[in-house]
Amino acid sequence: MIYTRAISLTNFLVASSALGFQVFVLYPWHKQLDDSFEDLKKEHVRVLAAVKEVASEVDPNSRKGAKDSILGRLGMGFGTGSHLNSVTAALASSLPSTGGSKTGMSVSELARFAFAGAFCCSFTHGILTPVDVVKTRVQLEPAKYNRGLVGGLRQIVSADGAGALLTGFGPTVMGYFLQGAFKFGGYEFFKRQAGDYLGPERAAANHNAVYLASSATAELIGDVFLCPFEAVRIRLVSQPTYAPGMVSGLAKMANSEGLAGLYSGFTPIVLKQVPYTMATFVVYEKAIDVAYKLIDKTTASNMTLSGVNLGCGLVAGMAAAIVSQPADTVLSKINKEKGAPGEGIARRIFNIVTALGVRGSYTGIGPRLVMVGGMTAVQFGIYGHIQRVWFPPLVDGVCN
Repeated sequence: MIYTRAISLTNFLVASSALGFQVFVLYPWHKQLDDSFEDLKKEHVRVLAAVKEVASEVDPNSRKGAKDSILGRLGMGFGTGSHLNSVTAALASSLPSTGGSKTGMSVSELARFAFAGAFCCSFTHGILTPVDVVKTRVQLEPAKYNRGLVGGLRQIVSADGAGALLTGFGPTVMGYFLQGAFKFGGYEFFKRQAGDYLGPERAAANHNAVYLASSATAELIGDVFLCPFEAVRIRLVSQPTYAPGMVSGLAKMANSEGLAGLYSGFTPIVLKQVPYTMATFVVYEKAIDVAYKLIDKTTASNMTLSGVNLGCGLVAGMAAAIVSQPADTVLSKINKEKGAPGEGIARRIFNIVTALGVRGSYTGIGPRLVMVGGMTAVQFGIYGHIQRVWFPPLVDGVCN
């Protein structure tokens, strides 16, 4: 039964993703390419006209005079000031107007970033559902599931059958599809906006702050959409008989516990996901900088670049797992069952943290290091490959 539901859900997601890809990505992208090509033709005609005009006025034996005159006509004269600044300013002034934004992101660009992030997050979380099931059960029942990742897998299969390893597959895929869209798409959007607002020099000087603020804001928005699905996933894993699937689980939880039940884990999920995402992107960007000091990305093959993305993603994922593990354990505990009558969310978190202690808060860190490290590596590998296809001039790490 569970395999039938999984196949049906997968088919639905594939069909929905394909339709969304055509409507929100391919069509806007084609329109943008046509517009860009027309702008390029106009600019080409303008440059040729300037060159032809200058060629008729300047002594053919004076190449320097011709060069200076042509550049002057185009707004790129070489004065005594900074050569780089004058050329950069001239190029910026010659570009088509974008409504006052220096590098503002178009809707089609944002849609492509969001779709790439949605795909890589839902795919990686989906295929690692069995590991997530073991991790969650270890966190909820450490005395019972105390034999590590492989031992936990065997225990679950022996007690509940192999189908139990796919418990929560539906809410996992759907929740992280939405979260990934806002996480990656939002990160690129807010990073671009910060660069426009601060300017290139200030943005470069404060790049760590830009990475942190952009990732935190994007993740916070993504968590709003992820939280209900994560609550249902944990309830299904901890109570296999709670509901037969995602839709029925969401309906049952909404009817019995209301919106407060679906978002009972919002605080711990924010405390887990926001530091996790901040650590992921900052460590990844730093790792990419180090990698590209050792490897020339302009001459490296696609396989090498994918390997760099995978390796840097692995390092980032393991760092993020360590940072966010305590909040992940609290999240599993708080979504296991309803709180006591009159017990507020702050009190529940305090009681759980007090009972766990430092050592208890890192219960299940082994399976989670495997899951998060591998998952993040694959995410950045897929995401980096998609960006090299869609934005070849922009790719540097995630996208600079």
